[in-house]
Amino acid sequence: MPGNSERRGKRVASKKGATKGSGGKNRQSLAGRGRTLPADERPWHKGYSGDEPLPERTAWKQDKERRAAAAQGRAPKIGQPGTKRTAGKGPFGTAAKKGTPQKTRVSPGRKAAQPKDGPELLVGRNPVVEALRTHVPATALYVALGIDMDERVKEAVRTAAERGVAILEVTRNELDRMTGGVLHQGLGLQVPPFAYEPFADLLAAALESPQPLLIALDGITDPRNLGAIIRSAAAFGAHGVFLTERRSAAITATAWRTSAGAAARVKVAQVTNLTRSIKQCQEEGFVVAGLDADGEASLYALEAAVGPLVVVVGSEGRGLSRLVGQTCDLRVAIPMVSDVESLNASVAAAVTLAEVARRRAL
Repeated sequence: MPGNSERRGKRVASKKGATKGSGGKNRQSLAGRGRTLPADERPWHKGYSGDEPLPERTAWKQDKERRAAAAQGRAPKIGQPGTKRTAGKGPFGTAAKKGTPQKTRVSPGRKAAQPKDGPELLVGRNPVVEALRTHVPATALYVALGIDMDERVKEAVRTAAERGVAILEVTRNELDRMTGGVLHQGLGLQVPPFAYEPFADLLAAALESPQPLLIALDGITDPRNLGAIIRSAAAFGAHGVFLTERRSAAITATAWRTSAGAAARVKVAQVTNLTRSIKQCQEEGFVVAGLDADGEASLYALEAAVGPLVVVVGSEGRGLSRLVGQTCDLRVAIPMVSDVESLNASVAAAVTLAEVARRRAL
């Protein structure tokens, strides 16, 4: 008896279509990315057991797992921080050189969790060169292996060497990991955290001058505006700047660069409550003038400019906050001849400080 293969009208083609492969693209996309980290080596995972300090999010995840395990009567599925040493290896699981500073390994596409008061990495060829030109304090210059040595890169390396800044060559993958995927153009400059002045010391130092002048910042969130205001403060003889710790820009590498190095000459303090700090200034005899486009006093008629003065600059969008505005002794407007509603915060501060300096020079 003939088999099925001999039947009339048999199917000779496979029911399945042609197999479509990826052409090796999936495999190529993983090239050079290093091994996938296990849960106990991932700082953002609840099972992390490394010897680095726990990020805030990871601690919250572990605490949540503990509560869930207690409610279900089981052991929590969390790591034991400090029980697994991960700092002794490089970013790709290889042994690091002796004496090389180590960082927590992070998988591709993730940025290592940086402490709030830790160093900052300024990236990009132009920003790095400008920061070195203006003597922004730096601890290390990271240069990607195989970088195209144009004039900016050569100047950055030369300037860093002249200033005694450590120059470290790293792979592009490592620099990608350090910057969290931000475009770095092969250069990164590590800047230490800014050392703020205690507000009490700032106020005491200003009072030693015959004509004290302070600047209070009410919600300035753009570090470029902050840097520009500090630069104007140095140019027109202000004795210090104070701002809030929260909802305000901090002295970052961007602010350093914009200030053109003036942040090294002007005392800057962070305060918890701006209104309370302004009232302390008033108790010491300062007149507080808040910049307000709808202010009742004109800048050109500001007679208080020759005495102890605090100039308050509001945020870029909403201006002075309600409580700060109510605390000010004066609301000062800058006269303008056009229909422009208001000036940029840093420009308004510069115009005001220039007028104060003019009056004091008479």
